[in-house]
Amino acid sequence: MYGKKVMGIVRTTFIIGPDGKIQHIFPKVKAEGHAGEVLAYLKESAKGAA
Repeated sequence: MYGKKVMGIVRTTFIIGPDGKIQHIFPKVKAEGHAGEVLAYLKESAKGAA
């Protein structure tokens, strides 16, 4: 941008556990397909907790 280096938009998703602590971090996500990735993680996480 006008000769300057910029970072731009960086999306990150945080999964917060029932205890209020960060359970998982998805860094540098792309919007397309990310909801499915998060849903799959949550289903797998719930399966492990049961």
